Amino acid sequence: MSEIPTAFESQPSQVGEVCKPWAQRSPGKAVLLDSNGSWNYLQLQSAVTRAEEFLKNAGIRPGDRVALVCENSREFVVLFFALTGIQAWPVLVNARLSAQELEQIREHSGARRVLYTAAASPQAMKHAKQNSAEMHTIEGMREIGMGPLNETVRPEALETDPSENVAALIYTSGTTGQPKGVMLTHRNLLFMASRSAGIRSVGPDDRLLGILPMSHAVGLAVVLLGTLVAGGSVYLSSRFDPPAILAALEKEEITILMGAPSMFALIAEFAKLKKMQQLKLGRLRVITSSGAPLQPTVKSETEALFGMVLGNGYGISECSPTVALTRIDTPRQDTSVGKIFPEVEIRLVGQDGNDVGCGEVGELWVRGPNIMKGYYRAPEETAAAINPEGWFNTRDLARMEDEHLFIVGRTKEMIVRFGFNVYPAEVEAILNACPGVARSAVIGKTVGSEEEVIAFVQLSPDSTATTEQIAQHAAKNLAPYKHPTRIILVDEMPTTPTGKVSKDQLAKRFDSMLARK
Repeated sequence: MSEIPTAFESQPSQVGEVCKPWAQRSPGKAVLLDSNGSWNYLQLQSAVTRAEEFLKNAGIRPGDRVALVCENSREFVVLFFALTGIQAWPVLVNARLSAQELEQIREHSGARRVLYTAAASPQAMKHAKQNSAEMHTIEGMREIGMGPLNETVRPEALETDPSENVAALIYTSGTTGQPKGVMLTHRNLLFMASRSAGIRSVGPDDRLLGILPMSHAVGLAVVLLGTLVAGGSVYLSSRFDPPAILAALEKEEITILMGAPSMFALIAEFAKLKKMQQLKLGRLRVITSSGAPLQPTVKSETEALFGMVLGNGYGISECSPTVALTRIDTPRQDTSVGKIFPEVEIRLVGQDGNDVGCGEVGELWVRGPNIMKGYYRAPEETAAAINPEGWFNTRDLARMEDEHLFIVGRTKEMIVRFGFNVYPAEVEAILNACPGVARSAVIGKTVGSEEEVIAFVQLSPDSTATTEQIAQHAAKNLAPYKHPTRIILVDEMPTTPTGKVSKDQLAKRFDSMLARK
């Protein structure tokens, strides 16, 4: 494992303590970089101290929820650390959410104030203007917006053990239209940061590309905190643009790149367009995919382009987020999400409630220091998700083979056709291997008396593939009951802010198509 200060041999109790040892030990070392320049550890720590005073003067108290409408930026990092430093709860809101989604989160969380990284994000600035936020400048930072004080809310009581206080309230993209607030504690986030840094041997010489949204668990716990706990540096970026990313990888001497499969797919498409055979990035040593299923074609094309193995992982916000991760010293040729995370336990439970055997598909249950405190203001939903023994039900289907985990699909997405189980991920893997297909998404829909397999397909640029050709490819590689009953071509897949295909939106689109007939 990389060299970590003595102060972290025993884990700190609060995330705000992550930078302090490095500010003392290596004050001049760069920690946050972007296109406008860089800060060292001492500058970051000083900015956090000033921001804490600003927030206290703004009426924010320990236990208050404060919505932080943001994109990746130095301002976000400072405000996040400052809020946790005064024992408030940062409610992390991706600035690309709609005004309606933002209002739902603000209202449900009972936010004392709403802060906007306005100067660092056009979307955050738009939200700030729509909500009549006042603009403020904290010394050394660009302008931030601050909404009015909500004097009707009350702070949450603090825990006796500071590590058990909430350090981030992250709302999941709920399927019912009502997102759930995942309460992640200081202990959750610091456990994830230190262990993920150890697995990747992150050290002071490492520089990570911070492109994954830090308003979500991977970007926050693994990229940001996982780098800073080890004394490394993060190059912050909030816009995914393939040529800009490739330029940053070389110019900024990035050593570790973590991204969603869609990001790697777009980089591969751009490389094909520019006739790039293989990238030469001298310092890059690790590339890892997470946040959505990794398709074999994306893995193989990415590995050929980068000249290294593309790692894979699986996680969920409620697990802070990582559950399994491939290891650098044991690379995989398949799309397994790797071995179980250190100190984390899993069970695979069958429909009869008993554990299934090796190689069999079961519902994935997880227990460990990474499990969330619960869903905010939702005790019944929390009790339904976490049983009295501390096992969290991911609602994902998985199987184990030779100590490696394979994700099969979501419990709620499983399609039952002619009495047989159809896992969308399996069908998607076959469709994505069809020439001319960029990616696909499979859903189940009851039409008449039978559940149908509906496939949405996005073609590669300049592809001439037809639905008939795609159907023939599927028929050659899938059992008859798994064949898509309908194949629908789309120009672009709707995605969530983390890059996952939004199957809810696709289901609504299909319903609209049926209604028009």
